[in-house]
Amino acid sequence: MAEPRDVVRIPDAKVALSTASVYPESTATAFEIAARLGYDGVEVMVWTDPVSQDIEALRRLSDYHRIPILAVHAPCLLITQRVWSTDPWTKLQRAQAAAEKLGAGTVVVHPPFRWQRQYARDFVEGVWRMAGETDVRFAVENMYPWRYRDREMLAYAPDWDVTKEDYRHFTIDLSHASTARTDALQMIDRMGDRLGHVHLADGRG
Repeated sequence: MAEPRDVVRIPDAKVALSTASVYPESTATAFEIAARLGYDGVEVMVWTDPVSQDIEALRRLSDYHRIPILAVHAPCLLITQRVWSTDPWTKLQRAQAAAEKLGAGTVVVHPPFRWQRQYARDFVEGVWRMAGETDVRFAVENMYPWRYRDREMLAYAPDWDVTKEDYRHFTIDLSHASTARTDALQMIDRMGDRLGHVHLADGRG
């Protein structure tokens, strides 16, 4: 019988509810659910819901429900290309500012799309530079290849497997690992002590 893996214990780890996880319900609903179910906080996905884009509205929700905002997910989805700005660096700057003002310790960010060529070329260095200017962690999230039938398209640059690059912090998303058909535990091993944020999900790929 194989020896069990070493147990990794994270002291004082907090469990947040992502506002994206309640879709199609609203950002405000996510705060109410998180408070009612006893979550430690929320992760705000900044997207098309206007409340998710409004720092003061988010602060009021946090105060009203007495539940902190632990992370801000930058608007880097296909459907959020015009949220906050069309410039990807401006999006990250605004996500950083939101996290700082709301007391969140982490900004979750995806690697660039391949068609964002200049952004992709500068991404690794740029994220390091921004991380050096704040106490907020920029945790770059693992993604996946896009597939259609028997075809596969590499949509992210430098790579969907973020462990191939030298980032200061990572987010591991277990549903993305499942979609990529990659071993999440091996990816976590590669991330090592740079793993700063976890997206727990039940995904079959």
